[in-house]
Amino acid sequence: MSYNIGIDARKIADFGIGTYIRNLVQALGEQDQENQYVLFAGMQNLENLEELPENFRVVLERSPSYSARELVSLSWRLFRLRLDLYHSTHYVLPAVVPCKAVVTIHDIIHLLYPEFLPSPLAFFYAQRMIRRSLSRGDRIISDSQNTKTDLMEYFDVDGRKIRVVYPGVAETFRDRLPKSELDRKLAEFEIERPYLLFVGNPKPHKNLDNVIKAYARALEIHPFEADLVCVGDRSGIEFKVRQRASQLGLADRLHLLGHVDDEALPALYQGATLFLFPTLYEGFGLPVVEAMASGLPVVTSNTSALKEVAEGYAHLVNPLDVEEIAKAIAQCMADQDHREALVKLGLRRAEDFRWSRTAEQTLEVYNSALRRDSRKRKPSSGTRDRS
Repeated sequence: MSYNIGIDARKIADFGIGTYIRNLVQALGEQDQENQYVLFAGMQNLENLEELPENFRVVLERSPSYSARELVSLSWRLFRLRLDLYHSTHYVLPAVVPCKAVVTIHDIIHLLYPEFLPSPLAFFYAQRMIRRSLSRGDRIISDSQNTKTDLMEYFDVDGRKIRVVYPGVAETFRDRLPKSELDRKLAEFEIERPYLLFVGNPKPHKNLDNVIKAYARALEIHPFEADLVCVGDRSGIEFKVRQRASQLGLADRLHLLGHVDDEALPALYQGATLFLFPTLYEGFGLPVVEAMASGLPVVTSNTSALKEVAEGYAHLVNPLDVEEIAKAIAQCMADQDHREALVKLGLRRAEDFRWSRTAEQTLEVYNSALRRDSRKRKPSSGTRDRS
């Protein structure tokens, strides 16, 4: 029996959620040739949705995410398309959902750290929308057991309709680049090995200031020749970041690469000596698993989903303790055996995260939601939107 399934793909070009959408859509396309899929995307997203399977098509949706307009516009779309199921890939559902609904909630960082939000209104919006999705959604997908627990405790909800489905790791991170190609790609960024790597956008919970301070302190504990390379958009904070590095005497040792295309990330991971990711909170922490799959030893936090994903496979630290982070960096840089042990453990852990498995489990969630009224279901006629 074939179903019409809609997926919100408007954030496909974003960092984080975009990685989730791109890889999930690709893996679903490889596994499911029976159901018909409709991907909602804006004009700016079309280049990320090329070469889709025949049972996938794109419907242009210009309403921006997290806006009042999307609540109405997407409701109208769902009515016209007569979908059987709609998958919201972030925590907002349209005002009216005339079909089964699956919602992926990656984390509740907006609620746990409201001081990071631009205004109190943003906090109340996030709280209201997540609560509504938990109530209206037929099934909820969370990226980790940690996020599921956060949802259950914060909203006092029954967790039986929340399914933990781990994201995967793209195979490009597992594929080893030839030395010549690796050197060429690093030269394009004007990076010389050895170097330490940090990947994350300019949000306060990414803890970059503590990373820089810990890096400076680690150089005092055990001097080493390795610069710090940071990947991620630094809009709005670059001056402060460079000012901090200058205060610590690191102006020439800090490299801010800004946003980097997905195609270049595997080389940056594989060329590094150590990966640093002691962030304050993560719903999953995909960069940690990408680093592990790339054969890179990892220093990360002993909190949130990072502990769930990395405990026993990485060097865990208190992200608020600069001295502890510094000692971890110094130990890893001084002890090659320790680094090699972390590499082996990380590679083993990375095998648990594959997008094919994510897609398989997501399809199980779809089917679970659809089975609730399967006896009333008529075979799909593949209705098309004529708007």
